[in-house]
Formats: sequence, structure tokens, C-alpha cells
Amino acid sequence: MGELLALLSALCFGVTHFVNGLVARRHNGLTVALHAQLGGTALGLLLALFLNAGSATLADYGWGALSGVGTGVGVAFLYRAMSQGAMSVVVPVSDVGAVALPVLVGVCFLGERPALPAWVGIAAVLPALWLVSQSSPGPDDKQHGAVSVGVPSALIAGVGFGVQFLAMAQVGRDSGLWPVVLSRVVSVAVIAVVLGSYGAGWRLTGRSWAATVAAGALGTLAIVLYLEATRQQLIAIATVLSALYPAIPVLLALMLLKERLNRRQTAGLVCAALAVGLIALR
Repeated sequence: MGELLALLSALCFGVTHFVNGLVARRHNGLTVALHAQLGGTALGLLLALFLNAGSATLADYGWGALSGVGTGVGVAFLYRAMSQGAMSVVVPVSDVGAVALPVLVGVCFLGERPALPAWVGIAAVLPALWLVSQSSPGPDDKQHGAVSVGVPSALIAGVGFGVQFLAMAQVGRDSGLWPVVLSRVVSVAVIAVVLGSYGAGWRLTGRSWAATVAAGALGTLAIVLYLEATRQQLIAIATVLSALYPAIPVLLALMLLKERLNRRQTAGLVCAALAVGLIALR
């Protein structure tokens, strides 16, 4: 059951990022991130009020708040990246960090010892990132192998999502949903700070606002499913399965948006997929 919950979480994350990625092509990505998290906060509050059971400790709230910091950074910079570059490139780049960071923390600080395949996967992360980030030079571009637009922001987003997954997995089994609500509130605050620092606009209206809020609510459902998955399955398995979400926006971007990948980026995506799969065997 834990595996199914994690896969449903990945599906919700994927749809969330695809919808908000489309909106971010017409509006500032940071503004989209803010309204998405506001929608997610509203749903989290409703779920906590009507479905909450359990008692959270101070530590649970602390982990929830830290997860919110990661969510805020991850969402803000991912949507900024998607407003700059190809969705089929920047989303997988952000995912590699989301998977690798929890593994590295587990090894360095939690005493975990991955199996040999997982170490191979970790070693494959850097070449995967380098390949995926390579853009195709134009006819007048003499710099071969230029970094694809949006990749730097996607790398920052990956660190944020890694913190999100790692911290949320530490929330106690009997904590209920209020730590999730706190994480949403903190993510809004973080995004507001980032948005203000970049001087982006605050308003989003009409259909774009409705789509963003609905997708943000779906993102909160995704994190609730992930939290429940970690309570029924090993954190490593739940994290890696939930981190399969890039498959959704990548496939939709290739099919619906007619995005195209060069050979290096295609090889990088294959390498990234292998890396995630191998890390799952830790």
C-alpha cells in the first residue's frame, strides 16, 4: 500500500508542476509559486480540520516548518526555471537533487550504508546533470555545450525538494496533519521573501489564478500522500517513488508542447533515470 501511495503522490506532483509550468510561461514563475502554495495551504487547513487525528510534538512542527522552507525554495525556483527553459529539461534536473540529497544526508549523518548499486547511482548524478543541462547552440553560437536556460534555478529547486522530502519524512506517525499545514504556511512566507527580493509582481487573476490554486491544492494532496507512504514504507522507497514525478510533465511537454531534446539531453535523461533507479536499491 505504501508503494501505491508514493506513486499517487508522484502523479499529483507531476500534474501540479505541469499545470503551473504552463501558467509560468505567461506569468512570472515566482508569482505562480506564491498563489499555488496559497491554494495548497487552504486545502491543507481543510484536511486538518475535518480529517485530523493524532497529536503532533514540537519536533514534528519543527520538521514540518523545515519541510516548508524546502518546499518554498523548491517551488519558487522550479517555476522560475520553467518560465525560462524547457520543462522537459528543468524538471528532471530538479528531481536528481531531490533524490540524491536525502541519500547523502542518510549516509553522512544518519549512519545509513547504501548498497553498491546505490553508490553507482550517486556517481551517475553529476554526469546526468551535466548532459541534461547542455543546450543546442544556434547557427551563430560558437559556444558548444552552453548551459541550458533555467538549469541553475532548477538545481536550487532540487536542493529545496530534497529538504522537503527529508524533513517531512521525519514527522511522527501520530502527528496528524497540522505539521503539513505549518509547512504550507512556511512555504508561502519563503516564496513571498524570494518574490519580493526579485521585485516580481504579486497579482494573478482569472483562469490562470484558478488553475494555479487548483494545482497548488493538488500539490498539498501529494505531500499528504507522501507522508502517509513514509508511515507504511521505508523512507528510501517512498522518497524515490514520489520523486518519479518528472515523468508526467516531461511526457506531457514532449507530446503537447512539442518540446525537443538534443542528443546530450536525451542521454542525460536516461542517465538520470538510471541514477534514480539505482539509488532506490540502497
